[in-house]
Amino acid sequence: QLQLVESGGGLVQPGGSLTLSCEFSGFTFDWYYIGWFRQAPGKEREGLSCVSSIDGSAYYVDSVKGRFTISRDNAENKVYLRMNDLKPEDTAVYYCAAQSLPAVQPMCDADGTMNSYGLDVWGQGTLVTVSS
Repeated sequence: QLQLVESGGGLVQPGGSLTLSCEFSGFTFDWYYIGWFRQAPGKEREGLSCVSSIDGSAYYVDSVKGRFTISRDNAENKVYLRMNDLKPEDTAVYYCAAQSLPAVQPMCDADGTMNSYGLDVWGQGTLVTVSS
């Protein structure tokens, strides 16, 4: 059974840092993307970053480039999202999701856009609150 479990959310002050973790299990496919998304109250879900299992290529949307870093630990079956210089507008529920490859609409694109439709599995989300 495909499963993703996020952890690491919490309350952080503006300018602070936080690292989210996404532990995945039950994958039966060899090639996949795992990505991070977020949804703030009253706003649409937004893609942030994703990483490829093929070669470890990482993709970022423009709004988080330079502040967020995605990484993976294949031995631990985890993908991390390191978030620096957090701002109140980063407050949201953060989700990780996975997509098997090849895909008609890939999650990640080299042009810095992300697709959130037709993905195989989503985690339950972890809340990040940036406030003083």
